[in-house]
Amino acid sequence: MNGWIDAGTVEELQAQGSKLIRGGIVVLYHENEVRALDNRCPHLGFPLHMGSLCNGILTCHWHHARFDVCSGGTLDPWADDVPVHDCIVEEGRVWVAPHSRSGNQVRQYKDRLRRGLEQNIGLVIAKAVVGLIEAGVPEAEIAEVGIEFGTKQRRQGWGSGLTILTAMANVLPKLDKQGRILALYQGLLHTARDCAGSGTRFLLEPLPHKDVSMERLAQWYRDCIEVRDTRGAERVLLTAIEVGTDETKLFSMMAMAVTDHFYINGGHALDFHNKAFESLRFVRPEFRRYAAASLIPMFGDASRSEELHSWQSPVNLVQPLKEAFDELVQTGVGAGSLQLALPDEEGLFETLLGDDPLLTVRTLKETLIGGASPVRVAQIVALAAAERIVRFHTQNDFGDWISVLHTFTHAHAVHEGLARSSDRWLLRGIFHAAVTIYLDRFLNIPSAPRPAATPMSADPAPKPAQPGELLQLLDKQQQVGPAAAFVVRYLHNGGSPESLFNVLGHALLREDAEFHSFQMYEAALTEYDRWAAESGPFAERAKETLILAVTRYLAAHAPTSRETPHTAKIAWRLHRGEKLFEEE
Repeated sequence: MNGWIDAGTVEELQAQGSKLIRGGIVVLYHENEVRALDNRCPHLGFPLHMGSLCNGILTCHWHHARFDVCSGGTLDPWADDVPVHDCIVEEGRVWVAPHSRSGNQVRQYKDRLRRGLEQNIGLVIAKAVVGLIEAGVPEAEIAEVGIEFGTKQRRQGWGSGLTILTAMANVLPKLDKQGRILALYQGLLHTARDCAGSGTRFLLEPLPHKDVSMERLAQWYRDCIEVRDTRGAERVLLTAIEVGTDETKLFSMMAMAVTDHFYINGGHALDFHNKAFESLRFVRPEFRRYAAASLIPMFGDASRSEELHSWQSPVNLVQPLKEAFDELVQTGVGAGSLQLALPDEEGLFETLLGDDPLLTVRTLKETLIGGASPVRVAQIVALAAAERIVRFHTQNDFGDWISVLHTFTHAHAVHEGLARSSDRWLLRGIFHAAVTIYLDRFLNIPSAPRPAATPMSADPAPKPAQPGELLQLLDKQQQVGPAAAFVVRYLHNGGSPESLFNVLGHALLREDAEFHSFQMYEAALTEYDRWAAESGPFAERAKETLILAVTRYLAAHAPTSRETPHTAKIAWRLHRGEKLFEEE
């Protein structure tokens, strides 16, 4: 038996009942048969030889996970199957194969990930993510499993879980290995939670007549969304996909319907559209229809801001915007201008933060008619929205952080959408974001002071600040000001932004963070990257603004109980073979 492990005689095993052998294997004698399994309970690693065996079921004595002693299969969905080793009895001696009948581990981990998503079991999801990462599976493939699951298994359509998953998939290059595991786990877990109890989403069929122009389909789609006919809109959308409409035109059609009304669903509608189309790079082509169609249910009861009192009184913001849109259409302004820098970017930035919304609307209109790049204008609008977060005073009601967050993520979605599509209708999103920046002005009264850069220490060899010190700050509540001051000091003393991004990622991912914190981190870093290729005082200040915005927001929402990342930590320790049941 070359290479097999000698487990002793059958008589010895019969007398003992169980025996531990090298390789962490337990050999059992039960019902006149010899069985061998890995001794670590696949749930949390407790030694199975300390369990009990009755009627073919081996029960772990830590959390009572039960296993079929023949196949290793578990009766409890929160515990994985235990690996089984082949046994041979020759001339009264027991020989055990050193390797289990594991099969294709990658396939098994993906299957377990799907089961974990279906059952909404965090530990199962975490262990699958760790296993796949350690097996070298590309992170995009792991995200794909969750996105395909979420777009099919949530009857209400695209939601916060899929948005978190896509956002975390986007920021993986900013994170170290542990951060990437946490990011994928958090995104997948939130997707599972969002889908729990919802039920499978079954798509309608496309229209039988396919010989219809894209222009006609786009009009039909807008008409359906206008009257909240989500089923009709779905059939039209699936028809557009069936006839081979490319992603850019598809996004333009759907974004047109989003911007037909003002700041729909508090900015979430356009942000969700942006994330859904970003998710398409992670999924197989046949799942494009599920991702796109998942966006339609939100229109059934969508709020439309032009119907709100704050948009009509004391200043009527609706009519000036409609007039500006009409003039932009008449002058033929589109989103395709290649001009980058604007003549007076700082002036536009200050106007956006001013107290005269009509001046803001007029300035934006004249800037666009003058040939400015809509993408660049949207970039500056997003920066102004970030400035509101930098200047958000902590004496405001805590829930108002969400207001400035919504404005920023909507402005970011407009920016990314215009970079994806040259459709002129998306220009309206610039104005919607600008008006919400104006409406948020009271949250900067009083305005929080922007941290000042501190000079280098007089010490000829000062100890450089370490980005990890920020995590220590965020172990306490109400550290918004100190955290922002630390970041400015760190950056102005030569600290690496890349290292800071990783630490900020851990500051997010180590928490039981709520949905908006994930949005904030991803949007701020993406906007930062847009400015990173530029130089000059305005670009440098823009980059600092975006880092300060995400730092202040995360500091305001930390610390939490940190239950979610604790589960991921357990999964990683189990994968490394550490013992969790012993005192440390």
